[in-house]
This record gives sequence, C-alpha cells and structure tokens, in this order.
Amino acid sequence: MSRSLNMKFDIFLLPFMSLLYLFNGLDRGNVGNAETQGFTMDIGVQASDLNLAVSLFFITFVLFQPISSAVGRRVGAKHWIPVIMICWGVLTICHAFIHGRAQLIAIRLLIGLFEAGFYPTAIFYLSTFYTRFDLAVRIALFYGQYAVAGAFSGAIAYGVFQLDGALYNWQYLFIIEGALTCFIAIISWIWLPMGPGSAWFLTPEQRVYSVTRIQIDGARYVQHQYGKDGLEKSTERLSKRDIVETAKDWKLWGILFFNICASIPGQAFSVFLPLVVKGLGYKSITANLMSVPPYICGAIGLYIFALHSDYRRERGFHILGGLLVCLIGLIVTVTVSHQQSRYAGLCILTFGSYVSAPLTAAWLAGNTPEPGKRSLVLGVNGFGNLAGIIGSELFQAKYAPRYLIPFYATLGFVATAFLGYLAYRYALLAVNKWRARRTEGWTDAEVEEERLSEKRFGDRKLTFMYGL
Repeated sequence: MSRSLNMKFDIFLLPFMSLLYLFNGLDRGNVGNAETQGFTMDIGVQASDLNLAVSLFFITFVLFQPISSAVGRRVGAKHWIPVIMICWGVLTICHAFIHGRAQLIAIRLLIGLFEAGFYPTAIFYLSTFYTRFDLAVRIALFYGQYAVAGAFSGAIAYGVFQLDGALYNWQYLFIIEGALTCFIAIISWIWLPMGPGSAWFLTPEQRVYSVTRIQIDGARYVQHQYGKDGLEKSTERLSKRDIVETAKDWKLWGILFFNICASIPGQAFSVFLPLVVKGLGYKSITANLMSVPPYICGAIGLYIFALHSDYRRERGFHILGGLLVCLIGLIVTVTVSHQQSRYAGLCILTFGSYVSAPLTAAWLAGNTPEPGKRSLVLGVNGFGNLAGIIGSELFQAKYAPRYLIPFYATLGFVATAFLGYLAYRYALLAVNKWRARRTEGWTDAEVEEERLSEKRFGDRKLTFMYGL
C-alpha cells in the first residue's frame, strides 16, 4: 500500500510540483540569458547595475522566506503557491518594458518578494505526503528542476533569440516565460490537493492510509488534532512555541552558514553560467546553448546522490561527497587554460554543486517532526539563498573572461562548507550518543511519559535520535 501510494504521488503530484519549480528557476535566472543579448545596454544601465539588481533580489527573497512560508502554512500550499506564482509571472513580463536602473532594481526586489515563499512552502507541502526516508529523493527530483531550469532556459533562450520582430529578442524571452508562469499557476490551483486526505487521484482507502502513515511517522514526538485532508486543525498549524523553538534550534543555526557557503556555485551559476561559458570563447547565442550540458550534469549528480541517500538513510556523508566533487571541478576550472578542459571542469563542478541544498533541506525536515516548527525551519533554511548575493557580487563583468578571482573565492567557500558539514554530522552523532546513555534502561512507562510530556518539544525529546 505504501509503495502504491508513493507511486501515485510520484505520478500525479511530484512531476507537477517540479514543473512549478522549473518556472520558478526560469523566472529567476533569465536575466543572465537576456544579458548575453545586450539587456543592460538596451535598458540604459551599466553591467554592474545588473549585479547590484541580482544581489538586491536576494535580500527580499531571503528576508521574506520565513514570513511567506508561515503564510503558506496557515492558508495551505494549494492556495498560496498559485497566488505568488501569478504575481512573479506578471513581474517577469514587466522586465520586457523597464528602462533605467531604478526600475530594474524595483522589479528585481518585487520578484524576490513573491518568489521567496515558493521553495519552503513546496518542500513542507511534499513532507506532508511522503514519510521521512522517502523524502530526499523526491526533494532532489523537485530541486533538480533548478538545474534543469538552467538547461531549459538556455535552450529556450537559444530558440527565442532567433526571433525577429518589433521588439528586442530578449523582450520576447521575458514575455513568453512570464505568460507561461501565469498560465501554469492557474492550472496549479485546480490540480493541487489541500493535503493527502483530500487528494483527488487517491481512492478513499488510500486517502485514509496516506493520512495515517504520516501521523505514525511522527506520532512519538507530536500530538495534534487532524482534519479530513490530513492536515492539523487550522488553529494548531502554527503556534508561538513553534516560533520560539525555531529560534532556539541549534541544529538549524549550526548548519546555516555552511549551507550558504556550499550554495554559492549553484546560486551564482543560475544567473551567470551563460556569461562564464561565453568567457570560454563561445559566441553569445551559442553560449546559451553550451550552458545546457553543465546544468544537465548538475541534475544527474543530484539525482544519483539523493537516491543513494534515501536508500542508505544517511545525509551527511552524501552532502560531503557532493562538495568533494564540486571542489575537484573548481580546481580543474582554475588550474587549466585549455578551453575544452575548462568546460569539462564546469561540468564536474555542476555535477556536485546542486547536492548540498536539497539534502540539507531533507536532513532538517527529517530531524524536525513537529510540522509547524518544520515549516519555519525550512523557511529560515532559505537564508542559504544569501549565497546568491555573494555569487552575484563575485561574478562581475570586470573579472571576465576567465573569472579566476570569483572561482578562487568560490573554492574557499566550498572548502569551508566541507569542513563545517563534517563537524556538524559528528555533533549530531555526539548528541545521539548522549541521549542513548540518558535513556538507557528506561521502562515503557517512562518512554510513554516522555512522549506525552510537553516539557521537551519534538526533536528535543530525549527519545528522538537525529538522522545522520
């Protein structure tokens, strides 16, 4: 029954959510494609203004993630995701008609505001359908659309830039992608169920079972009243204690800085990879097409690592493996001068650069059984997108064509992340060993008392063992 249920979610829910994230990635990174066709020159700004606008995008994008995630938790992903998608779709279309530095910055700030809540809301939404160790590979398939979006964006841009008409070809790119986003947002409001208990594609028996298995997955650590859709009653979806416990959660804040460091390559390349590829000697239109293979490598690497992570029920060493591959790619990229060899280095780099972010989200989600707190933890984890600010400031036009200084800096950040994740994993292991010693010899009555007690919350209960 569980396998059959996962298969239905994998057919009816996951691909559709991945499609939505694909458009999220397209609308976030299409300015990089547009810039290869003279976007900044045509709207009357400097190339450095684009870096500034991309940096400022991440300010609203990061700051509003916990807030937008909390709203999504209260009203439900079914309603919140279509609303924010329509808003950022309209703003994407507006890119085609802006002129001047102020309008560029204003549009990027607003699009960051509305895109902020999508990823944490979507990840939490998926966590209400899949159990803990079915989740990472699904998050990877979902998050992989971020890499696929880069490939798809390059392919779309290559096709759109062949168009001749009254407008600049980059204007057509923004109009087409923004309109498609609005269209798919309307479809999503009809398609998405509120929760597993109201999924239109399940039989009545499967709806009951899908709700029950999620409750069993965290029953030892959480207690709630549930509605027929499988979600908690609206009054219990988010509490003051959820906010306080999130603020006090050492495992969240302990990993956040290293998550930022690890995310710099993926965040930077979501916008600037076409420009980096152009710096290898490819013509501007061809550079968009040649940016496709590195993104595909990123998606393949992510899927392989995530599938094995769920199979082994282990997160830390898989993240470290991805970072190690990323380091190897960076070393190749900065040490060789041959065009094809540097391009191969970019492919190796992207193969490992998308692994850490989704596996970190799965790691935190699996280690946070309380649903309200989990939604906030995933929102705060979105601060990892601060890497986008660092990346956009690193990959500036003045470092073209080889971008050696940005690559050396990225190498340092990824090496720091590697050491940080290694220490973090062993810190969790130490906590597990301490808890095992504290609870050794407990009777069934003492275990049940700990489960029902409100003294310790969710993952802070002594009987909860962190996934490694």
